[in-house]
This record gives sequence, C-alpha cells and structure tokens, in this order.
Amino acid sequence: MSRIDAVNDFVVKFANVNGSGSASANELFAKAILRMGVPVSPRNIFPSNIQGLPTWYEVRVSQDGWLGRRGGIDMMVAMNPQTWAQDVAEVEPGGYLFYDSTRPLPESEFRKDIHVIGMPVTAICNATYEDARQRQLFKNIMVLGALSQLMEMDPTVIEALFAEQYRGKERLLDSNVRALHAGREFARDHLGEPPMGLKVKARHGLIGERIFMEGNAAAALGCVYGGATVCAWYPITPSSSVAEAFQKYCSKLRTDAADGTARYAIVQAEDEIASIGIITGAGWNGARAFTATSGPGVSLMTEFLGLAYFAEIPLTLINVQRGGPSTGMPTRTQQADLLACAYASHGDTKHVLLLPQDPKECFDHAAAALDLADRLQTPVFVMTDLDIGMNQRLCDPLEWDDARRYDRGKVLTAEQLEAGREFARYKDVDGDGIPWRTLPGTHPSKGAYFTRGTTRDPRALYSEKGPDYIYNVERLLKKFATAATLVPPPVLTPAARKTSLGVIYFGSTAPAMDEALEALAAAGIALDGLRLRAFPFPAAVREFIEAHAHVFVVEQNRDAQMRTLLVNELDAAPDKLIRILHFDGTPITARFITEAITRQVHVLATQAF
Repeated sequence: MSRIDAVNDFVVKFANVNGSGSASANELFAKAILRMGVPVSPRNIFPSNIQGLPTWYEVRVSQDGWLGRRGGIDMMVAMNPQTWAQDVAEVEPGGYLFYDSTRPLPESEFRKDIHVIGMPVTAICNATYEDARQRQLFKNIMVLGALSQLMEMDPTVIEALFAEQYRGKERLLDSNVRALHAGREFARDHLGEPPMGLKVKARHGLIGERIFMEGNAAAALGCVYGGATVCAWYPITPSSSVAEAFQKYCSKLRTDAADGTARYAIVQAEDEIASIGIITGAGWNGARAFTATSGPGVSLMTEFLGLAYFAEIPLTLINVQRGGPSTGMPTRTQQADLLACAYASHGDTKHVLLLPQDPKECFDHAAAALDLADRLQTPVFVMTDLDIGMNQRLCDPLEWDDARRYDRGKVLTAEQLEAGREFARYKDVDGDGIPWRTLPGTHPSKGAYFTRGTTRDPRALYSEKGPDYIYNVERLLKKFATAATLVPPPVLTPAARKTSLGVIYFGSTAPAMDEALEALAAAGIALDGLRLRAFPFPAAVREFIEAHAHVFVVEQNRDAQMRTLLVNELDAAPDKLIRILHFDGTPITARFITEAITRQVHVLATQAF
C-alpha cells in the first residue's frame, strides 16, 4: 500500500466531542509547529451547543506558507465514535488514521487504502488517573505526545507552551508534562514501526515578523486605535468576542492611569435593536461608536440603519458573518450578508462595506471604518466572517502611525459659526454630496437643527415637496460615489502572461484563492486576480471587468451576492461574470476553487469552437 510522505506540508484533522477539553490540546499541537518555525493555519469547526455534539479541529501545515484550506485530510485523529464513518471517509488514500484502540473494532470499520495507528488511550488513562476529569483531559495530552513522537516534533517546544499556560500553577504544569511524555513513550515503544510519513522539521525564517491572532481581537483593537469610545452590543455567535476583546483592550489602553477612570462606555444591551439605538445616539452626539453583530442582528437593526443613513449619522458595524438565513448555521462561516448589508433598510439605501482578508486588515479596516463613518456621515460595515473572526491566523504585524489624526469630516466649530459661516445641515456646498454638520452644544445659539428621519429641505426643515426629496436622495447618491474614491482600493494580482480571463474575490476567500491562482498557473490557466476590499466599487473594478472577456467571481454564498452587486452597481454584463460558489458552511478550499475554475475554462474552450 502506498503512503503519504511529507515534511512540513500536510493536513491533520482532530475529531472530538464538544466539551471534552480537546480544544486546548489541539491548539497546542498547532502552536508547537508554529514555534518550530513552520507556518500553520488552524480552523475550529464546532457545534452551536455547549457540549456533547461533534467538533473538529483542522490544522494545515504548509512550509510554503499557504494559509487557506487546502482540501483533503492526510491524517485523521478520530476520537469521536459518533462521527467515525464520516471521519474515516475523509482521509486521503495513503493517509493515516489515529484512533483510540481501547475498544477493539472489526476490520470492516477500517479502509484498506489508509494506514491505521491504534493507541489504547482510554485504557492508559484509566490505569493512570483516578479522577474522571483528569482521565478526559490528560487523554488529549497523551494523544498530543504520541503525535509529537510520530512526527518527530521537539517536545521542549510543547513544554515551553505548557510553562506559559500554567505559569504560577506548577502542579498543573508537571502533570501535563508527565502526560505528554507518557504519550511519547508509548508511541516510541509501540507505534514506531513502520515509521509514519508525516514529519515536522524545524525551519527558520519562514514566519518572520508575522503574528498569530484572531480577526475578532484584531477588529476590537482597531476600534480602540481608531478612536471608538462607545460600544453597545448584544451577544451573538460569532461576534461576541469582538466586544469582549474591546473591553479587555480598553481596560488597559482607555483607563486613566492616575485615578482609574474608564474613558469609554461598553453597554451590553437587551437586544440588537437597543444596541444600534445606543450607538446611533452616540454617533449623533459626536462619539465614535460601534456595535458587533452577525446576520440575524443586522436583520433587527435595519430600521435604525435607515435612520442613520437618512439622517446622516456616523456609526460602525462589525458584522462577523455566519451561515443563514434565520438562525441558519450559527457556528459555520459564509459570505452571505452582502446584499442584506449593502442595501439594509427599506427604500433606496446604500451602505459602505469594507472587506478584510485577515486579522491585519480587520485591524486596519475597523480603524478606517470609524474615519469613513465620520467623513461620510453614514453607517459603515466591516464585513468579516467566522473563519477570519474566530480562527487564529498568521498575518503581518499590526501597525499604527502615532502621527495619524482622526478624520472627523465636515464639522463646523463654534468659531466658524460665530464668524458667520452659513450652516444648512443637508446642503451640498462642496459638490461631493457630503454636507456640513454640527455637534450638540457647539454654540449657544447657532448651528442647531432638528434631526429627523422624515423628508426635509437642505436646511433640515420638514418638507414633503418632491423637489426637496429628490435633491436629498440624489445628494446621498453623490455622497456614495464620493465614498468609492475614499474606501480601500482593490488589490491586483496580474498573471505572468497576458490573459483574457480574470477572477474577482474578497475577504476570507483570499488565502485559498492565492494558492489556487498558483495551481491554475501551473496547469496552464492564466488568470488576472482582483481582490475587492470595499463597496462601493472604485473605478478600478469596472476597468478590470471591461479588460477581460470573462471574469470568475468567487464567493461563499448560494446566490452569488457579490456578482449581483457588480451587475447592479456597474451595469456589468451578466454573461461575462461566471459564478464560483461555495456555501456548505466550511471555509472554501484551494482545491475547490482550482477544480471549479478548471471545469469552467474547459466549458469556455468548448463554446469557442
């Protein structure tokens, strides 16, 4: 039987039961490889309950630095009897199945084209530990030890991670180290022949200065650096950790060192409607404010979003997308809120969307969103998702220029009003669609206006006259066109040779797409790539589409929502934009993209003849 032999280039998947304590051990496995200098990309696939249901943890090890899901499993650590058949079926031919052999299984439960490694983990733990919880927890550490031995990983790296995790708790440190080495010794004495073909070798210089963090934490830190002082939220998976991280960072960075006074306000509201109401009031009052939510929360927030859009109140929303509609798949990932957010609320509304690809851009875009919201006087969405938000990812270091000043946009001061500066709240005086505003209390007698969600004339006076309404909504459209010149521009990745084919992608699809572009090029399919970073679309997006005969649009939803936006907003020819859609709730893989585009290219070639 053939076997997979690979050094620093493979995928391991752990199948466990939620609540079994496996998550920390699985994370240690990924971090240990990272500490050995080899890039990893872990993904936690967990159920939407507290415990008892299946959970998986997939680790991509890639010396070449690929961070997207590859597709396919080289080794399955199958520790959950509930999902045994499914887990065994996922292993690539020639791959490896590691399982708890305490309970013998008939030969029919195994595949003949994979290598089976059995270790009686439960029996060993039952004989070693009396406490039931210890048996469960140390079983995971013993598995970690066995894998580290089989893959020739450096155990001192794992011990160092233990020391960091249990600093000040030496009793726990010692017991974890003993369990680790018990697993290693068993693997050395009983599982070493024939040796396994998946190995980890230390490398230097592959990680560089990159950091390892979650997108939700990065977005929260971006809000802190971007000047947010108000956060109102209601808990919802997978966005809750944004607000939790914001609180943690504010307690360190927004607390007065002299007297301990908090220079921020964080409110866990009674629901999503209340949370956006709070930040709408804060934005109207001049504070930089945001909320973190997911698709169901956005659905509840749409009326306030319409008010903020029409009354022109700055606010920021971090939307960590999950599977929908309705409750959908709360702990799975999608890019399926694009249309809901771009056109949120009734009537003619259009909102700015920012599309980060990794934690670094979550940080950058969160800070940029607060500037754009003030500059444009409108709601701005940061459209991340569960894959970016809740999984740790290697990314460039977060950077901040201390000389950077917040862009508060067009805000009249008391001095300007006193000097006789004309103030008409909803009048376009500069030709960019953005009016001047005042903040409450700026001047004792000048600059006041009535904020309303109904129609008004340029001076904010109530009006139902058709020309006043048309002036206002067309000015808002002009402001949206101005936004296209201010949002982050797309990133072009040109092919090595001239081609008539292009591909558009965005957000968490990017890591897998980067790998797919290289694989397609190696197969003779040249594609120019354009990674979108914002809506409305800058002029470069239209130019890219016009420059190619066909453009693939890769996205993680059923209805090709980004393609719909491109057709709607740019009048792009629908037959030119070819759908590449992935929407089962798991992060898209490089293999899926490569195979889907290859099929479509063959179809186009057939049509040409």
